[in-house]
Amino acid sequence: MESKADKGRLMTNETAIKKELKDYLEITGWFVFHLMAGIGSYPGAPDLIAIRNGIVLFIEAKAVKGKLSNGQKVFQSRIQNSNGHYIVAHSHIDIVDYLNEHVQ
Repeated sequence: MESKADKGRLMTNETAIKKELKDYLEITGWFVFHLMAGIGSYPGAPDLIAIRNGIVLFIEAKAVKGKLSNGQKVFQSRIQNSNGHYIVAHSHIDIVDYLNEHVQ
């Protein structure tokens, strides 16, 4: 069972990853904003949305051992079924790799 200390470390890791992703995207010219979870938010919505040159990225930041929740999997599927760009990112390298493979 995961302890409160472990959950705190996971949160800190994901918080640091979100910051790294946002910083990288902004430096490379993307307009980036963070979505807040809570009342009125869409279930499973990703952490970040990034837009540049008409391309929209939906980005879920995850720690190394982090896994998507069921709601996040549904959201990912809906975006991908709409030919959208959904990235599960553990670091900015995942974004670079995705863009090189899927976006011209």
